[in-house]
Amino acid sequence: MAARIEDYAMIGNCRSAALVSRDGSIDWLCLPRFDSAACFASLLGDESHGCWRLAPADPTAESRRDYIDGSLVLRTEWTTATGRARVTDFMPFAGEQVGVIRIVEGIEGRVDFEALVRIRFDYGNAVPWVTRVDDETLTAVAGPDLLVMRSPVPVEGEGMHSVARFVVAAGETVPFALAWGPSHLSPPEAIDPMIALEDSLAFWEDWSGRCRDVGEWSDIVRRSLVVLKGLSYLPTGGIVAAPTTSLPEWIGSERNWDYRYCWARDATFVLSALVNAGYHGEASAWRDWVRRAVAGSPGQLQVLYGLAGERRLEEYELPWLPGYEGSRPVRVGNAASSQFQLDIFGELVGAFSHAVRHGVALQPEADSVQEVFLDHLASIWRHPDEGIWEIRGEPRHFVHSKVMAWLAFQRASEQPRQAGSPLSARWRGIADEIKADILAKGIDPKRGCFTQSYGSTQVDASLLLVTLTDFLPPDDPRVVATVRAVESDLLVDGFVLRYDTRSGVDGLSPGEGQFLPCSFWLVENYVLLGRIDEARALFERLISLTNDLGLLAEEYDPRSKRLLGNFPQAFSHVALVNAAYSLARGSSATADVHAAPESTYPPGVRA
Repeated sequence: MAARIEDYAMIGNCRSAALVSRDGSIDWLCLPRFDSAACFASLLGDESHGCWRLAPADPTAESRRDYIDGSLVLRTEWTTATGRARVTDFMPFAGEQVGVIRIVEGIEGRVDFEALVRIRFDYGNAVPWVTRVDDETLTAVAGPDLLVMRSPVPVEGEGMHSVARFVVAAGETVPFALAWGPSHLSPPEAIDPMIALEDSLAFWEDWSGRCRDVGEWSDIVRRSLVVLKGLSYLPTGGIVAAPTTSLPEWIGSERNWDYRYCWARDATFVLSALVNAGYHGEASAWRDWVRRAVAGSPGQLQVLYGLAGERRLEEYELPWLPGYEGSRPVRVGNAASSQFQLDIFGELVGAFSHAVRHGVALQPEADSVQEVFLDHLASIWRHPDEGIWEIRGEPRHFVHSKVMAWLAFQRASEQPRQAGSPLSARWRGIADEIKADILAKGIDPKRGCFTQSYGSTQVDASLLLVTLTDFLPPDDPRVVATVRAVESDLLVDGFVLRYDTRSGVDGLSPGEGQFLPCSFWLVENYVLLGRIDEARALFERLISLTNDLGLLAEEYDPRSKRLLGNFPQAFSHVALVNAAYSLARGSSATADVHAAPESTYPPGVRA
């Protein structure tokens, strides 16, 4: 059975990632890319679906773990009755080669270790043909996939898996190296595990060392930024929402989605965090990825894309996997790619404006691309859409979507390079038209707050993003009333719900955990309204939910005190980063709401 979600660590090399449990088992690994089929899939089933456990043979052994500072290199120190040893897990940066290296080091006395390797390609469905090449090398082949396992200790076949049993004494080192390759080509060349470790640590030290200081929250922000970097796909600059699929939003429910893709919206929020933290190179790589992904007709703009901008992400189910703690179905692909979500246009324009203001250059053709997209948006902004939460029901006129459409035209009209142009005047006129429409149809006449959609009396957490724009001044009664309505209707057990899922109104079974980014948005709203003490208290409560390694999933259940959803989740970590920067500035500003600092979330707001 898989471990609790919060008991996993992520290792990665900006091409793929693996989840390692506290007991030393790699239960999830997709090679050679984040979105490839898993060769270890016990996370969504059991050991028979593939895993690699490396730990002391003594079942009473105790462990503690951490990341080597500023990296995704995991250290687990084991203590037994006979000695102490350390396992270092990482994914090397070795050119095009992708794999996992695990190094066992003796620290004190002697420790008996056992490595159990059960490779199952195609998400646990395909048993490979395993061949011993020499005393230190095994290969496993099934269909297009090849894995090579190299170690100086004997790895023997037992039944339908491989086992190595060995003793490590103080001062001794035993490495294991697993590398992927196409089965029709020669196996990937061996690399030196210790040199690969040095190279990986040097990469992470250089990258994380450039993070801007955030005062008392610098450590947790740096950890979140390292996670975001680890979720980026180095060859293209795309950023996946999470490295996993089908970890449930509620145990036993059908709310199980594949997040191993690049959401245009999420990526814009990540851009904001990277720019705020000083990572302009990564922001530029994202800018280039977006330019390629959205190329073509603006009417074909998608909610999400593949790592290289692929558009066809058909959703299907894997019936042989029982799901995480029985949460079915297990899904691959994501049907949300075909949804119409109006807010994407505003977030893209806002993100680029935010980036330009902070020194990230645009391509020479950026203005013409923007003009084409805004012309299209001018013709569709009155249409209903599926909204930010990808609710699988009838389209609606979501207020958040309309405000993001307003943001697109407002930001475009404010760009210095457009000053005095006829286009600027036209875009400002459309922005004013959208604003009047929202104020006429998107305000609850009784409570005076924004509503989830036109004609509704409900609120949802996306309205916390609406109030962070300069759509209305922060002291406007409608802004204050909206925050109060969210607190009244959606603040449950001290956390903000996305929307009311308790009745199953979205067509799925009721219930989900608290979507963590929403509560971080409330932190930013508190800062905006000058409620700094409340902002600080909520932020500190939220960061206390990270696991022992500083990682967050998509959601949290305060009743069972468990993380839920895909893990680790970019959306949660970017919300943490942006809230920290906002709070840091707000804590040093006057409590007067008119002096509130620039919001960092969503990108491009509060110019």
